[in-house]
Amino acid sequence: MSSVGGELPGALIPRVVVLWAPDWPITAAIHEARPAAEEVALIEKGVVFASSAAARAEGVTRGLRLREAQARCSGLVVLDYDPAVDNRVFEPIISGLEELTPHVQVLRPGMCAVRVRGVAQYYGGEKGAALALAGRMDDLGVDGARAGVADGIFTAKQAARATARVQVVAPGASAAFLAPLDVGLLDDPALVTLLRRLGVRTLGHFAALPADDVRTRFGESGRRLHALSSGRDSWPLTPRTPPADLDVVIDFEPALDRVDQVAFGVKASAEQFIDALTAARLACTAIRVELTSDSPAPEISERVWLHPRSFTPADVVDRVRWQLQGAGAVDEGLRSGVVRVRIAPEAIDAIGHHESGLWGTGPEERIHHGLSRVQSMLGHGAVLMPSVGGGRSLSDRQQLMAWGDRQVGGRSAAQPWPGRLPLPLPGTVFSPRHPITIFGRGGASVSVDERGALSTAPRELSAGRTLLSISAWAGPWALDERWWSADAVKSWRFQAVDSTGCAWLLVLDGAGWWAEARYD
Repeated sequence: MSSVGGELPGALIPRVVVLWAPDWPITAAIHEARPAAEEVALIEKGVVFASSAAARAEGVTRGLRLREAQARCSGLVVLDYDPAVDNRVFEPIISGLEELTPHVQVLRPGMCAVRVRGVAQYYGGEKGAALALAGRMDDLGVDGARAGVADGIFTAKQAARATARVQVVAPGASAAFLAPLDVGLLDDPALVTLLRRLGVRTLGHFAALPADDVRTRFGESGRRLHALSSGRDSWPLTPRTPPADLDVVIDFEPALDRVDQVAFGVKASAEQFIDALTAARLACTAIRVELTSDSPAPEISERVWLHPRSFTPADVVDRVRWQLQGAGAVDEGLRSGVVRVRIAPEAIDAIGHHESGLWGTGPEERIHHGLSRVQSMLGHGAVLMPSVGGGRSLSDRQQLMAWGDRQVGGRSAAQPWPGRLPLPLPGTVFSPRHPITIFGRGGASVSVDERGALSTAPRELSAGRTLLSISAWAGPWALDERWWSADAVKSWRFQAVDSTGCAWLLVLDGAGWWAEARYD
């Protein structure tokens, strides 16, 4: 069967119910932050992105600058807008709806669509189905959920927005329902502006234009929007595929109070955990291990473990054992028995990104297995690897982490760190720093006053029994960190070249002169 402009004819457009949670960004933010006041505004790039009903009653509307919004509402609670919060809080709502009907499509956080035919047969009609789904959203904590039923997603969206609870647009009546609505509902600001200049202000006026003329003037995008305005909706309904539950839970009855017993009990489940990931063509690079004790007030030990590549069953068992034993021996008894172990994938990736090459990876693969084996025998913190962190001094930037871990939090090297040593960096950093003495003319000691002025020019460098002449030097550069703290220490940096041509990074602080590094 053909259709005008390639759009679906009315007989083939699916009947859809769209569920809408008004003010969803505000609802999600309040669910996460739990603000004390009802007047809440979300700020993005210094302007109001969304505001609660109480804040709108005080004149806080979208697009206001932050200071103007606070001037209109003195008790306004200001939160940063985070799209991730919208998605994270909406996920349980979708899971709850899928308990009533499968094949839910998420249009955006706060709005979803369901093909109404199946659920209408169960609830005795389209209106009954829409009321049941809206009521389910109410039960899940969404106040004032609305539902619209119509031919196609676009019309059902407008029906949900135009009602206080439920609105059903009869089959074939989409064009008449859409006709009086404002043309600004079309998601194309440039086209909407042009149509208004031409005097086309409603969807009905736009639908009345000849389809061929619209396509010639506005292209394929204009043709598609013209079809939507006419009630011919080709927007496909693509149901969401619920994510597979890959968590593994192991319950012990009675509780196990030895590390080796728990590790043995987890072994088979760890293999099932990795097999399920492999069957889904996934590789796990981080896992979350939760241990529940059988103490009178049950305690939960939770930790995320990272892996430099991807986990194997043996790696999973090792992480459970390390979390149980801490720094103790493998045969150490536990303070209280373990009744449950939960293993969940925290970070996953396509398995194709972790496949070995046809001929292996040579020495790198042997090093990986060797270090993992040593770590398995000696403990998680027995094998350390260096990394570069953030900071202004070289000692601050040197960090050691357990093999397989990645830096989480702490000082990030990506931060600007004004005042840090510029490139090129020294090749050798002394740990601990070497104490030295700097002499000026006539053997006088060299010091720096508060304004950074030297008492005399550096002439000689003494390190133990070695005395070297200084042929060139530069500095000082002040390094003043945590100046507001009572234990703040101000230091001065110098670069110097001795008579042998060796370059040094020197530091003068309250404890004296130090050789911090050498330029090799």
